[in-house]
Amino acid sequence: MDSMDRSRTFLRNVKRLVVKVGTAVVTRSDGRLALGRLGALCEQIKELNSQEFEVILVSSGAVGIGRQRLRYRQLVNSSFADLQKPQVDLDGKACAAVGQNSLMALYDTLFSQLDVTSAQLPVTDNDFRDKGFRSQLSDTVKSLLSLTVIPIFNENDAVSTRKAPYEDSSGIFWDNDSLAALLALELKADLLVLLSDVDGLYSGPPSDPHSKLIHTYVKERHQGEITFGDKSRVGRGGMTAKVKAATGAAYAGIPVIITSGYAPANILKVLKGDRIGTLFHQDAHLWEPQKDVGARDMAVAARESSRRLQAISSQERRKILLDIADALEANEKLISAENEADVAEAQQTGYEKALVSRLALKPGKISSLANSIRTLANMEDPIGHVLKKTEASDGLILEKTSSPLGVLLIAFESRPDALVQIASLAIRSGNGLLLKGGKEARRSNAILHKVITEAIPDSVGGTIIGLVTSREEIPDLLKLDDVIDLVIPRGSNKLVSQIKNSTKIPVLGHADGICHVYVDKSADLEMAKRIVLDAKIDYPAACNAMETLLVHQDLVHTGGLNELVVNLRIEGVILNGGPRSSSLLNIPEAGTFHHEYNSLACTLEIVDDVFAATDHIHQHGSGHTDCIVTEDHEVAEVFIRQVDSAAVFHNASTRFSDGARFGLGAEVGISTSRIHARGPVGVEGLLTTRWILRGSGQTVDGDKGVVYTHKDIKIES
Repeated sequence: MDSMDRSRTFLRNVKRLVVKVGTAVVTRSDGRLALGRLGALCEQIKELNSQEFEVILVSSGAVGIGRQRLRYRQLVNSSFADLQKPQVDLDGKACAAVGQNSLMALYDTLFSQLDVTSAQLPVTDNDFRDKGFRSQLSDTVKSLLSLTVIPIFNENDAVSTRKAPYEDSSGIFWDNDSLAALLALELKADLLVLLSDVDGLYSGPPSDPHSKLIHTYVKERHQGEITFGDKSRVGRGGMTAKVKAATGAAYAGIPVIITSGYAPANILKVLKGDRIGTLFHQDAHLWEPQKDVGARDMAVAARESSRRLQAISSQERRKILLDIADALEANEKLISAENEADVAEAQQTGYEKALVSRLALKPGKISSLANSIRTLANMEDPIGHVLKKTEASDGLILEKTSSPLGVLLIAFESRPDALVQIASLAIRSGNGLLLKGGKEARRSNAILHKVITEAIPDSVGGTIIGLVTSREEIPDLLKLDDVIDLVIPRGSNKLVSQIKNSTKIPVLGHADGICHVYVDKSADLEMAKRIVLDAKIDYPAACNAMETLLVHQDLVHTGGLNELVVNLRIEGVILNGGPRSSSLLNIPEAGTFHHEYNSLACTLEIVDDVFAATDHIHQHGSGHTDCIVTEDHEVAEVFIRQVDSAAVFHNASTRFSDGARFGLGAEVGISTSRIHARGPVGVEGLLTTRWILRGSGQTVDGDKGVVYTHKDIKIES
């Protein structure tokens, strides 16, 4: 599906639309009514009514029609002498009053021929200053639409209190284009269609053969590139006014399409998703091809932004995180829609259920992520924290302080929520960040990246978080050991291995999550059943889910093993066995003990005792998270001392191995590395140290005149 096709998918959910028809569409070049175009418009609205769309019409043209009629009457009633005198322009308000009557009479006649009822609703700018009016307006329109009546609005210029209604751009609205945008917001429309005398917005005057039709308006790209032609032959502002109104409505959440009102079926084509006219949408920039940014440029930009982030105050960094949390919640519907599209495509493609499960942002997930970010924001600022303070010699003070690592490159698969956690941790720790998500989550990652970076102030710059969209860019990034300081892969063993073998940059992460639960003979069986079930079924796709269950041999005879097996089978868990358990329980034998299922399946084996359990874990585990369930504290201590994993638990589910649950606010991943961070990696794992020396002119000079004291100085809180 190309960018334009995706940009029109929102049309499937349109129920209520506002259609604004311009003066240039309503009238001919001589000022008379364009009956053919008006008839075609009314026929389209009739068709939309029959398809159960709710249509609200905003029509210009009253002033133009009134002027034409009054000029005719003036001509008929003038003497030859009168015609020789200089002609005075007609009063605009009088033109509006006369033209309004004629325009509405015509609409009533045309709609009556189609068995459609219309209603006239002229309004002024001042009306909208009254909250009571706005509420009553909404109720009236709701009632009319429920009766399948077409409400027809226009600005009532005849009684407008503005001194210069044709030039004044102050107030709540200033012409029928801006009135249509206002009504679309007030009446909660799903779409605004602005009908013009041209096919849409062009890069220059439509009459210029070099001008090109802009199919999707991207404010950041087009607002400085467009050259507007002359003002409309009628009306007030022509395309300039339409673009202003369309941009305002679109960025307030109402999609807008500017298209020609000359074509007899353009509104119907718009709603079918045809590529006509110019689309204005708050997410339009997501659908446009992105400018190519080189790997080095992206990394350098992230480093420069990270330095600006470090330079601002702790309170300002905290506010950025709180703004991101608010932005995520404010855009929850949009994020969910993009995520649902990713999930649907993944299911259609035939991805494994485990991957689809990791991909989905379940209800409440965005709020949970936002709250985790707020928790992170309210933690003590980790940057510039004095860890050790020493008097090196008299008047020479040495401080060891916490410092950001620099620029992180993080590759992750499937889980879009990881992007949020990683981004928030990078900002809290003052690091620049480059993110590469899996292609299966491209829509989710794109909208999350947009929401987050737009919440970052220009003083820091959204380039602090770069989103790598092409897999081909990864090899180039992995060569940038002079710009990127740490690579953290989150995903399959294959991904981690590929990255480790392709870079000189330090790599932090774990290849597998082969987590064990060992149930000892002294275990409280009810507790063991709860822990085993939770470790396996709470979130089977997580890296901290149980993949191997080890059971003490004595539980075979006491019936404990059978109870554990029955509980797992009731929950739909598929069991594979080791040599001892497969024959005993008549279950398939596992091909290997070193296997991460990421699904409702696990390996089960019987062991002699705690020492056999620890040996098994050392031989087949991945050093992630392992648990013992026992009431014998001496046995528990043996297990804790001997199991050499990043996280070792006693009487607690392996699912607790998580940065948020550890109180880290969030995690960038779980590390099984033995250098630097280990286990769930939060803010502290993304920091290094540096030394600050404060003196008063001291020199070494061969250490002749220096007396080193190396006294510890108490760090003030």
